[in-house]
Amino acid sequence: MEIIPLFPLNSILFPKGRISLQIFESRYVDMIRQCLRDQSGFGVVLIETGSEVANPEQKLDIHRIGTYSSVVDWNQLPNGLLGITVEGQTTFKIVESWREDNDLCKAEVVFRDFDSVNSDPVDVGEQFQEYVDLLQGLSRHPAIEELKLNISFENLREIVWRLSELLPISNRDKQALLELSDPFDRLEQIELYIRAMNQQDNKSY
Repeated sequence: MEIIPLFPLNSILFPKGRISLQIFESRYVDMIRQCLRDQSGFGVVLIETGSEVANPEQKLDIHRIGTYSSVVDWNQLPNGLLGITVEGQTTFKIVESWREDNDLCKAEVVFRDFDSVNSDPVDVGEQFQEYVDLLQGLSRHPAIEELKLNISFENLREIVWRLSELLPISNRDKQALLELSDPFDRLEQIELYIRAMNQQDNKSY
């Protein structure tokens, strides 16, 4: 087990995925400085109830499965705020979490090394080619291209990670996918989501 800082968000990150963040609260500015200095990372977790901005009068509940991430790019934004891009490394399970005096969340976690960028790749068979095609189409969107994702379309793990992030499904559904770890289990659930979306589209005609 290891103790890491947490960044609760209203979004979800999977291994090798990227998100861009604007840092303005002092607790997170200090956290990012420490991470850059130590070449360490922090955990991205989905907020269950509460706000991303610190509010001592509001309870903050977070999900227990998140993704450890590292800063891969940073710059000073025109508005004066610190802008960073983080990339997911491995998923983890929270054993215990708490708030420090400066309101920074920390947690004792167990890393799920079987669900990380260092996990053995899983070959994409012909039966999964339609998902490769789907992801290639999604990844051509300008907003996704800006993230400069390095996707291995030969690794089923990555195909499933990226589809989990990019499909137009709710954060609750994405969190359910994150809490799984086997790529085939995730793909089975993704198939159900796609089938439900297709049925909904057919009903609209």
